[in-house]
Amino acid sequence: MPTDRTPRRPDVTTTEIVGGPEAVHVELRDYDERWPVAFAEHRRRIVEALAPSGLDVVVEHIGSTSVPGLAAKPIVDVVVAVPDITAEEDYLDLLLAAGYELRVREPGHRLVRTPERSVHVHVYEQGAEAIDEYVLLRDHLRTDIADRELYAGVKRDLLGRHWDDMNDYADAKTEVIQAIKARARAVQDAARDS
Repeated sequence: MPTDRTPRRPDVTTTEIVGGPEAVHVELRDYDERWPVAFAEHRRRIVEALAPSGLDVVVEHIGSTSVPGLAAKPIVDVVVAVPDITAEEDYLDLLLAAGYELRVREPGHRLVRTPERSVHVHVYEQGAEAIDEYVLLRDHLRTDIADRELYAGVKRDLLGRHWDDMNDYADAKTEVIQAIKARARAVQDAARDS
């Protein structure tokens, strides 16, 4: 972990997809009470794996499986915030040793997943805007039934299509996600002003 005297090393500048594009069948399932249980198990596994590093990490359940009542593809998304994303030696080998596989290395983000692809672990640097965005969306969908139903409807509409890669499916949801996050920010601002 860098200190005030340690020069910060540059992050990667390109995106590396380990294993290349994957054709996927996106399957939407009704909310499953086992998803938070799976998150808790992987949170424990991640914290234990990273304990030898002495890193102060934050582990959160994100994505649709973190929202009770929301239909989701059966992949538990986890976000891990580390002090320095560029110091892969502090976290990446430990996560790989814990049974995760590297899938994506890109500027500011690493993705490891279980071999079964049932859990995706997104690693970001502490303070990354992406983490705040994930938590904003999660927390809003947990409390706003109309937006939760809107989001579920959009996901269902997208199911009839063939997806060459999971990123294409994610990109197709961007417009509705941006609109929901804008409403979530408005709710936050109104609460803060009251």
